[in-house]
Amino acid sequence: MALEAGPGPMNIDRFAIGFDHRDRERLFALWEQALDAEVWSDGPLTQAFENAWTSLNGVAAVATSSWTGAALAAFEFFELRGRTVLCPSNTFMATPLALRAAGANVEFVDCNRHDLCMSFDDFEAKADRHSPAAVVLVHIGGHLAFDSDRIAGYCRDHDILLIEDCAHAHGGSWNGRRAGTWGDAGIWSFAPTKTISTGEGGMLVSKHAELIEYARAFRNYAKPDYAQPGLNYRMSEFTAALGIVGVERLEEIVTWKNDVARRELDPKHAARVEFPAGMVSGFYKYVVFDPIERSTGKVYDEPCHRVLGHQVDLPNSDWIAEHHWCAPLYYNPAVRPALEAVSK
Repeated sequence: MALEAGPGPMNIDRFAIGFDHRDRERLFALWEQALDAEVWSDGPLTQAFENAWTSLNGVAAVATSSWTGAALAAFEFFELRGRTVLCPSNTFMATPLALRAAGANVEFVDCNRHDLCMSFDDFEAKADRHSPAAVVLVHIGGHLAFDSDRIAGYCRDHDILLIEDCAHAHGGSWNGRRAGTWGDAGIWSFAPTKTISTGEGGMLVSKHAELIEYARAFRNYAKPDYAQPGLNYRMSEFTAALGIVGVERLEEIVTWKNDVARRELDPKHAARVEFPAGMVSGFYKYVVFDPIERSTGKVYDEPCHRVLGHQVDLPNSDWIAEHHWCAPLYYNPAVRPALEAVSK
């Protein structure tokens, strides 16, 4: 579908939810399906969203009402209560807070300065010291953690569960491989600021059929037999409709953001996160390492280990908190001509 250029200079500075308003008619038609069916939760649109996410990422998916619901389903399934889990300190507080809610003992790991994601070297040292049951690998800013292969390999060799926090990773890939496919589970968020937003919502993906079945019961109070843990984390059909439309538009959004990043932002920001060969970022954030006047702030401005009072030395996480900024980059097709790659 071709995009028409709007008047005036391109505006990528103003925050915009990643919803293309040309999709209103499509969205309203899906909402009408829910109204006509009189099924408003955990129905055919939720299943359609799950199927679309499965096709996109190549691994089975279960939709939930939030990232937290998906995360807790995985943490409970893997029985992490009372066990040690490694977690990067440079992440949103949701990650360690959900682990603590599931009863895990959290030990923090440092990040790399060049990608903001978990450092393999510090992970290896902490794994040797703490003998963890699991590790949560967080993909930051829209790109995938540069040490994903090494961390996944170590986990396989040492029988450590690997759970990927993919809350930022919509549309990101590495040689065609998507986030959530390195580990035993991947946890996605569709909160308001995400590249695909459904207002609130989450998705669990996994290669383990048993986890997928467990998560379907977990999100619905573990009905009908209540034989496992479970609460209400069902996704509304109206929420799922937003997800369906978002998946249909995702390739275009990622192409648009990458084009703007290459043409408009890279020439202005030599000190930025640069990606390895074969990696495509969904550009949830455009991260630079020099102060800029028009910054949207930090990805995270205080490491989790400091918020929670852990006495551990994580110099890169502390450095990153002080030395990175985010340049505005918001999907806004109304102010840019169609990209040739999208129009074909």
